[in-house]
Amino acid sequence: MRDRHQVAPHADKSYISLYKAPPNVAVPGIRTVVASLTIDFHYEMKAGNPVLAQGNFTRVAEKSFSYDMRMYETDSMTHCATQKTVEVCFETQKRASAQFPADIREKLVRMIGTSPA
Repeated sequence: MRDRHQVAPHADKSYISLYKAPPNVAVPGIRTVVASLTIDFHYEMKAGNPVLAQGNFTRVAEKSFSYDMRMYETDSMTHCATQKTVEVCFETQKRASAQFPADIREKLVRMIGTSPA
């Protein structure tokens, strides 16, 4: 399967994790933007096979957070790709980075189970 097709499940999972499922970081006027994204491809997948994307938050700071995603081919549970992402909180009106609202940051901190960075 071509690389561009392997990226789509990572992007979908990232969006769902942040905006559609808990912790739901959607706040009017504030968005997150990707500051850094790397994907390591470990194994070629066959087109049409179902995939499983799993991820976890790894770090939360005042204005950013990091998370990892792993994609598996479900038939064999072979680890096919790893994505590492850093996202920054961005205030749309000021067009500048901003601190996370305290309640959103606390939700993210609880998800990784550590004290804030």
